[in-house]
Amino acid sequence: MILPNNFEQKIGFAQLREMLEERCLSALGRQFVAKMSFQTNAEQLQKLLLQTDEFRQLLHSGADFPSAHYHDVNPHLVRASLPGAYLDVPAFFSVKMSLRTIREALVFFTQAEDRLYPTLRLLGIGVQVDRNLLAALDKVVDDEGQVRDDASPLLRQLRQELINRQGMLRKQIAGILRHARQEGWVPEGSEPTIRGGRLVLPVIAEHKRRVKGLIHDESASGQTVFIEPEAVFELNNDIKDLENAYQRELVRILTALTDQLRPHIPDLRKAYQYLGLLDFIRAKARLARELEATLPSLSSRPLAHWKQVRHPLLYFAFQNHPKDDPREVVPLDIELNPEQRILLISGPNAGGKSVAMKTVGLVQYMLQCGLLIPAGETSEAGMFDDIFLDIGDEQSLENDLSTYSSHLLSMKQFVTLAGKRSLVLIDEFGTGTEPALGGAIAEAVLEQLNRARAFGVITTHYTNLKNYAERTPGIVNGGMRYDPDQLQPLYRLEIGKPGSSFAIEIARKIGLPKQLVERASQLVGKDKIRYDRLLEGLEKEKTELEQRTAEAAKAERRLKKAAQEYQDLKRYLDETTLDVLREAKQKAKLLLKDTNQQIESTIADIRRSQAGKEETKQAREKLDTFVREKLQIEPPKPRATRELAEAGTLKPGDKVALIGQEGHGELMSVKGKTAEVSFGGMKTLVKVGQLEKLSRSEIREREKEASRKAPAQYAGLGLDITGRMSGFNTTLDLRGERAEDALTKVMAYVDDAVMLGISEIKILHGRGNGVLRQIVRDYLRSQRTVASVADEHADRGGDGATVAVLK
Repeated sequence: MILPNNFEQKIGFAQLREMLEERCLSALGRQFVAKMSFQTNAEQLQKLLLQTDEFRQLLHSGADFPSAHYHDVNPHLVRASLPGAYLDVPAFFSVKMSLRTIREALVFFTQAEDRLYPTLRLLGIGVQVDRNLLAALDKVVDDEGQVRDDASPLLRQLRQELINRQGMLRKQIAGILRHARQEGWVPEGSEPTIRGGRLVLPVIAEHKRRVKGLIHDESASGQTVFIEPEAVFELNNDIKDLENAYQRELVRILTALTDQLRPHIPDLRKAYQYLGLLDFIRAKARLARELEATLPSLSSRPLAHWKQVRHPLLYFAFQNHPKDDPREVVPLDIELNPEQRILLISGPNAGGKSVAMKTVGLVQYMLQCGLLIPAGETSEAGMFDDIFLDIGDEQSLENDLSTYSSHLLSMKQFVTLAGKRSLVLIDEFGTGTEPALGGAIAEAVLEQLNRARAFGVITTHYTNLKNYAERTPGIVNGGMRYDPDQLQPLYRLEIGKPGSSFAIEIARKIGLPKQLVERASQLVGKDKIRYDRLLEGLEKEKTELEQRTAEAAKAERRLKKAAQEYQDLKRYLDETTLDVLREAKQKAKLLLKDTNQQIESTIADIRRSQAGKEETKQAREKLDTFVREKLQIEPPKPRATRELAEAGTLKPGDKVALIGQEGHGELMSVKGKTAEVSFGGMKTLVKVGQLEKLSRSEIREREKEASRKAPAQYAGLGLDITGRMSGFNTTLDLRGERAEDALTKVMAYVDDAVMLGISEIKILHGRGNGVLRQIVRDYLRSQRTVASVADEHADRGGDGATVAVLK
């Protein structure tokens, strides 16, 4: 049971529900968000949490999971279920693309490793997407949402005839328009237009009798009339008949396709249920990633052992805080267990008591709705059957309820309904009436809740409640930390001791007249002042102790680091000394061997020459030369200064080169062990280990070398102009290309043609539905380097090809 009825609005969960809806891709997922509810079945909740956690891991891995075409086609399925009805082309496009998404999702989980996503894989059991149905849909509708020309032989024939007639019509109307322009009968710059589904000419009203034909319409000003010339009547009639025949054939095809789809509707409903569930789980996983939420260890018993838990809405609010005033959510450690079921939080106003209480309620409700929680990975969470909340002002003029009466009504419900598996959340317990009586009633209610062994988090300022908690098993005090010197809340919860309201101290510090503060101290009594001062002293001592502990821990870390560095250095020196001695002994051994051989050779030479003066002198000089050459101490060679290319040392903008290559480029980005590099304006992906970082002097040397090898106007670009000229084709074939790919190719092709000085190019795009032709010509006309754009000669393709003359 959840109380009150507007619990989600009061605790803040309604905002989280809206965030989930925003992260859904379709209405299918949003329907699941609307149905999301509080779970009390531990097995079902564990499954929901595992689904979300597995999808969070999937998103974190960067796996290529389908994230488009999550369409809600249930209205189309309702229409398709009616005998004789048929779906239009956009409806079939939505069905086709969403079924493809469902199939890709099923294949993804089937092909994933067994240890990955086991809970998500189970969701697809029994979901089927018929391949033949997908093939039939694909035969009629392409991936752009257009009807394929080859959907049927008759449709292809009608389409071709329609294109031929339209071509003839354009040529005839162009001739008539050309004559009318020469005569001055049409407005300057006017073009043929469509009125009533027929091609007409705009004619100046005063010349309308000069053009024989049928007037279809006139402009708002009446200065222009739209006339269908008599010469094109028959062609327009033929085109209209062909369009009607085309539409009849299309309806026949769509009706047959709907009939083929109708038997699959039960399976399709199940498949789209699966798609909506995936969208919902994906939205929960996205929210969890943004919150840095985790999956706690779940217990079926009521408990809360949360480490570093954060209020999710505060976390989002501080994430969007201006950078010049950064703020962070102070995490809390919450402990509710059978030994300390009720946490009584006290402390000064604006110190974070209510936020701590709301954090417990919101996070527990999130958890039992299947959402991961913003807490540390070692956290443990339990389950409650009820959550009761009393917060804010619920006074009602209609029901004659004051604020305090509404609180008492809530207390009545709580003590009546609360049990061993209930979580009670009360803010500012006992306020709203005379303090002594309010405190007494609050203590009686707290005693009853404790007797019922309910769990709860309660905030209060009342001293009698703090004293009751201190001496009563099952209830524990908690205080919000406060800096009494700076009068600033620390927003840290400390369980085990109560917090002071610091009312007298705050009044004194903010400058309330001294006599008023002293009079208030007298009125409150010495015991109360002594109690608050004791809490204040404990707070100061704890703060000082924490500072000293932090400084000691910091000094200890520095000492450990220094000791570790010393040990590493000693180990390195020991290892290096052994290596140097070993190498020196080996060299000395070889040198001694060579020296002995040289001495023996010298003695032999002297003996052979019978110790003559000159021969002895030469032998000694030879021995001196050997000693001088072999025993000289060479200066150490300088180490290479070039930076090794590693993912950690490279950053966008660095100048790099492929190892062993002459050219150089600019690093655009680094992802793991792969880098994107721009060489002469062309981007490519290479392994980081194949790159070397260049200094400025090395770049200048490479550019000088390149300028000597290439013509002056292409120095430093690394372009083989002669090779590009010889391999350039003045005709570009785009037939069969998709619009985006075709535009990319045209842009690159025109750039190459301009750079190479080509005077005329031809682009083959075919006739089709005219989309490619329109895209190509719009782009060519937008380029200053293009002098003119026209159809190819009729014998060489006509309007199926475009000829462009370059400046």
